[in-house]
This record gives sequence, C-alpha cells and structure tokens, in this order.
Amino acid sequence: MNNVKNISIKEFLAEQGILPKQERSSYGLYLSPFREEHTPSFKVDYVQNLWYDFGTGDGGSIVDLVMKLNGCSFQEVITDVNQYVSTTARQANGFSFHRNGSLNGEPLRTILNILPITHPKLVVWVRERGIELELANRYCKEIHYRNRDKDYFSVGFRNDKGGYELNNRPGFKSCIPPKDITTIRNNKDVCLVFEGFWDFLSYLTIQKIEKTKYDVAVLNSTTNLQKAMDFLKSHREVYTYLDNDEAGQKATESIRSAHSTVHNRSTKYAGYKDLNDYLCQKPRAKQKVGKKRIGLNM
Repeated sequence: MNNVKNISIKEFLAEQGILPKQERSSYGLYLSPFREEHTPSFKVDYVQNLWYDFGTGDGGSIVDLVMKLNGCSFQEVITDVNQYVSTTARQANGFSFHRNGSLNGEPLRTILNILPITHPKLVVWVRERGIELELANRYCKEIHYRNRDKDYFSVGFRNDKGGYELNNRPGFKSCIPPKDITTIRNNKDVCLVFEGFWDFLSYLTIQKIEKTKYDVAVLNSTTNLQKAMDFLKSHREVYTYLDNDEAGQKATESIRSAHSTVHNRSTKYAGYKDLNDYLCQKPRAKQKVGKKRIGLNM
C-alpha cells in the first residue's frame, strides 16, 4: 500500500497529458481533470504527494485520485498497481492507470466524430500556430468528443495506440486515451524526435515539405520517452528537436545516454520555448532558414 501511495501524482497526471498551469517548487495548480474549466482549481502538493480539488472539496492520495477518475474500487486500484509497481516494470512499460478510462462509470472522454479540420475556430488556431491548413489536415483531425455531459471539439493528433493528443487553444493540452508516442516509419536509419505534434508540423513548414524521408518519433510528452527508446535505439543516428526547458533538456540527455549518435538541434532555436515558438515569432528567420532547408543541417 505504501508503494502505491509513493507513486508521484504529478507524474501520473503528466502521463495522462495533464500539466500544471501554475507551478511552484512545492506544488502545482491544474485545470481540474474532472470538468472543463479555464481557471485552475486543482492543487497537487508535490512534497506530501496529495491533491485537493477546490471546486468540490475532494482530495487525498494517488489512490483516491485514481478511484475517482476511473470509477473503480480501492481493491481494483491496488490490484492494478501491484502488476507493475516494481521499478523494473515501471521503466519498461511506463506508468498508466487507464483501466476503462472512466469517471464514476462514465467515459472521461468519448469520441463523437472524426473529421477534417474545418471548424472556423480550429482553422484560425492552426494558422495562429504558423501551420498551413492543408499540412495540418495531412496529419491531424478535427475531433468532436464528449466529456461527461458536455460536447467539445479540438485538433487531434493520433498516436500509435489509437488515442489522440488534443489542442484547441493556448495552454490547453489533453488527450483521448490511451496515451502513447506517434511514430512515422520510413525504414530509414535516421530518426527525428519531436516533443509535440506542433513542433513536428513546424519542422515540415520550415523545411517547406509535406513529409520527411526520415523516420519520426513524436513523444506527445517527455513522460513518454521510455516508450520511444527501443524505436530510437534501432536507428544509426537520432536528431532531437525538443523544448528548450528543463524537461526537454533532461529528455535529450536521456536519449544521449542510451544512444551513441545523438544530434541536439534545440540549440538552433535557443531563446525560444520550442520549434513552434520559433516558427511563430521569427517569420523572417523562418523564411531565411527555410531556403537553407534546416533539417539535419540546422
């Protein structure tokens, strides 16, 4: 039981694609995973490893959180965790509590429809990210889904297990489970690694191409890195285009420690959060570099 409660709530939420909106060294404030909201009201105490939902007054340990999220019993949580709570199993398989992906017996997010991106708000959002709609539609979909009793829509990027990464406005990241990486396999010995799908689309935009001849791994969160390691190790060279933050740097170093030939391309857009931020804020540089076809020479 103590082993279960020691599992980090922060890491668990990140594995679901849920990241803090505000963060301090000892705690983080999140948008509640139990409802759609714009102001964070869900606190995670990193020191005590406890959560509290100011909107409902509920709180507790990782076990309480999983029980509430998945609508399962205490014993079901313990049984699931005991199957892979050892360090070896967690490193090999990642950490996941998806079970039926339900909340009080109802699906957390149910896909209603999958369409090409045509909704005016999503078209604007795609263009605000510096991406042409035609390119976005090549790799993404317009996902209509239900979160409990309300319907929503978002740009969705499919992962290797059939789940979708969701994004439709600044600061909003979510997913339709299961959470996983996305790979593009061209049977090449060179692999490009991106943290999120906007970065991958930014790379293609800067390159002025619709697809790359190389293999690609989109992590869809640095917490998915271990899931990508075997794929990365199968390549002769790896080029990383991760974020210029602590998580991105740590992920790059983890890849470097496991692979003999890793080229860190994030230094080429130093001073920017990520490759998409570079694309959006540096249009002149984008056009200039685009002519040089940044890719492996970036």
